[in-house]
Amino acid sequence: MSAVLPDHPAIETAAARIAGRVRVTPVVELERGAFGLAPAAAVTLKLESLQHAGSFKPRGAFNRVLAQAALPAAGLIAASGGNHGAAVAHVARTLGVRAEIFVPEIVAPAKLARLRDYGADVRVGGRDYAEALAACEARRAESGALPVHAYDDVDVVAGQGTLARELEAQAPRLDTVLVAVGGGGMIAGVAAWYAGRVRVVGVEPHGCATLRRALDAGVPVDVPVSGLAADSLGARRAGSIAFALAQAHVADVVLVDDDAIRAAQRALWRELRVFAEPGGATALAALLAGAYRPAPGERVGVIVCGGNGDPAALA
Repeated sequence: MSAVLPDHPAIETAAARIAGRVRVTPVVELERGAFGLAPAAAVTLKLESLQHAGSFKPRGAFNRVLAQAALPAAGLIAASGGNHGAAVAHVARTLGVRAEIFVPEIVAPAKLARLRDYGADVRVGGRDYAEALAACEARRAESGALPVHAYDDVDVVAGQGTLARELEAQAPRLDTVLVAVGGGGMIAGVAAWYAGRVRVVGVEPHGCATLRRALDAGVPVDVPVSGLAADSLGARRAGSIAFALAQAHVADVVLVDDDAIRAAQRALWRELRVFAEPGGATALAALLAGAYRPAPGERVGVIVCGGNGDPAALA
C-alpha cells in the first residue's frame, strides 16, 4: 500500500494545478421517473464523457505530469486499455512532449484511432491491460520516460478526485455517488474527496470484478478479465491506493452483467442523445438493472465516465 494516500489538500492542490487544462463537465438532473426509474429517487448524471480525450482520465494525467519539476527528454510513457492512453497522449500533445502508449490487443478500434490521432507512438500487444503494463514497464526502464500509471499513483488519483470536488459544487446535496471501477483510480479519487460525507458505491461488470473480489478477500487479488467493458474496466487487480481508500470510504461494490451495461448505453442515447462507451455506462447500469436500489427520496449521483467508442454499436 502507498505510504501516502490522496486527501482533501492533495485534491485541492491538483484542482489548482490543472485548472484551465480540463473541462468543467456538465451535470444533468433527471426528471423524476426518467429511464423508468422509481419516481422517488432523484438522479443527477455527471457527464465526464465530455471531458478532453473522451473520459475523466486527463484530470489525473495532467496532475501527474504537471507535478514534475521537469520532464525527461523521452517524454511520457503509459499502459492503457485506451482511455488513459488517450489522456496521456492529449497531455503530451498539449505540452509538446512525446508519448509512448502500450495497449492490449482488446483495445477498441475507436480508442486506437484516437491514440494515433493525438500523435502518440502506439504499441499494441498482450492479451489484456496487465500484459500491456508489463511491456510498458520494460520499455520505461530502457527509455527513461516518465511513467504515468493509469490508476495506482498518488498524483493520478488526486487528479481524479477533482471530478468529485467539481460534482459536489454542482450537486451539493447528494446522498450517494455511483462510480464505475476498473483499476480503481476514479473511485479512489471520489472516495478521497468525500471521505465518508457521501456514500460512494462502486459498480463493476461481473467479468471484471477486481475491487469486489479484493474487498471480499481482504487484499487485492488477480481476477479473470472478460466482457463488454473489459477494454476500459479490465484491470486484472485493483490498485493498492484504491483498495486502501475503498476499505476506508467505499460503502459497497455491486456487480452488473453485460446486458445491463448495453441497456444503459441505449437508454442514455435514447433519452438524452448522450453516447457512452460500455465502461462509461456501467454506473448507470446498476440503477437501471436494480443492482443498486435507492431508498425513497435518496439523491443519487451517477458518473458517466467515458464516451470513446462507436455509436454504430448501439444500432
